[in-house]
Amino acid sequence: MPNDQEFDVNDDESVNVFYDLTVWDADQRSALVESLAAASIPHGWRGNELVVPEDAEDATDDIFERLEREIGPFPVLLDDDEEAVEFELDEWSLSERGVLVEQLIAGEIPHRWDGNSLLVISDAADDVDELLDAIESGDLAVLDSSAPDGALNSLFSIGDNLARSVDDATARMHLFDLMPKLSETAPPYGVARNTWATVFAAAQQLSESFTEELFDPENIAIAARDLRDRCRPWV
Repeated sequence: MPNDQEFDVNDDESVNVFYDLTVWDADQRSALVESLAAASIPHGWRGNELVVPEDAEDATDDIFERLEREIGPFPVLLDDDEEAVEFELDEWSLSERGVLVEQLIAGEIPHRWDGNSLLVISDAADDVDELLDAIESGDLAVLDSSAPDGALNSLFSIGDNLARSVDDATARMHLFDLMPKLSETAPPYGVARNTWATVFAAAQQLSESFTEELFDPENIAIAARDLRDRCRPWV
């Protein structure tokens, strides 16, 4: 397999595989690139398309499957040539749109945005119309995040410090102070709820590992590394 320096996405003589990541945000792409680099998979970009050599396709697919479990699910992109229905959402708040996007992703509904307009595949138009009504009427609650600013950075730092030394009293007390302010159902702004749930569970596991019944330096170090690694893509 060629290394990154030898791989040329514009080499028309090579056989490459393309992944359209138009709907992926910057944090998701960062996590992907970090995973590709860790696996020494040559890659490049053509606009919003990730390009890898054909002989790296299976390894790349494995990374996508892992990321889907860890930080997914990911949006399903509506292709330009698919028949679509447009919904104007000029008056919608960021919170309302956040709930809408989560529901579209959970329902695997192909969609894309054009400014403040949402375009969805025609076959799902009725379902989306009902979804919009539910959000506007309050039947589908818009949850405000109550996670403190910088919560992910704080948890990453706590995990990193305790992974280096389980006797770090400052990191331990910071963890104990922060945990009561966090909720599994209230992620930081811009973080998907299922992604936050895995981070919260890791933080809770680390906190509980300090209890007298479970106290074990090795278990604390393992829990700390797990928390650090789960936060890493987002800090």
